[in-house]
Amino acid sequence: MNRTLDVVTSALATGFTWGAGYKVKSSARQPEKMLELYEFEACPFCRKVREALSAFDLDAKIFPCPPRGERYRSTAEKLGGKRQFPLLVDPNTDRQMYESDEIIRYLASTYGDGSIPISLKLGPVSTVRAGLAGLARPFGSQRHARTSRAPAEPLELYSFEASPFCRIARETLSVLELPYVLRNVAKGSSKRDAFVARSGKMMVPFLVDANTGTSMFESAEIARYLEETYGAPS
Repeated sequence: MNRTLDVVTSALATGFTWGAGYKVKSSARQPEKMLELYEFEACPFCRKVREALSAFDLDAKIFPCPPRGERYRSTAEKLGGKRQFPLLVDPNTDRQMYESDEIIRYLASTYGDGSIPISLKLGPVSTVRAGLAGLARPFGSQRHARTSRAPAEPLELYSFEASPFCRIARETLSVLELPYVLRNVAKGSSKRDAFVARSGKMMVPFLVDANTGTSMFESAEIARYLEETYGAPS
């Protein structure tokens, strides 16, 4: 996709989110063991959960399960009993759950103060809003899984849900089925100072690949790097 069109449509998708996933609404405590989320970028229900993770300032290990994907979809089915997304796995409480609204309530009550941002508690309205964001990106990284080589260790992405540039990086991770640790650093995040100390500036997305000793900013550079390092040759 043309770079300008890519950024414009991603920014349009952000407009449809009504600001969800832009700012920390109520900081939650980080669980001792990292949450695990089986999801894919284009799914509106998955988007709502990612927005909640940003709003609660929670990190999670992401296992992308895009349509036609084979790497993690069968694992998710074994864990939860059905092939439905999102699927949250919490190793701290031995809980597995589907349904975005249930997951959001669980995160708020288990790790937060119980409050949920208004944009995420409007039921069907919240789902329609999240769906409209997806419609703005009909060709975002082509949506369906593409052949790739799995990294030995998960990648690390500093991001927040509402950023149009972070969306471009996440889409590539999703369609290549590359597992990664999602480090949420939305506005107001308690982790921003530590992130700046590590990266040198407050700018996202920021990808860290321990497999190659690589770290980088810029969504276009990240997407290119992922394709060249882990994607199958054309």
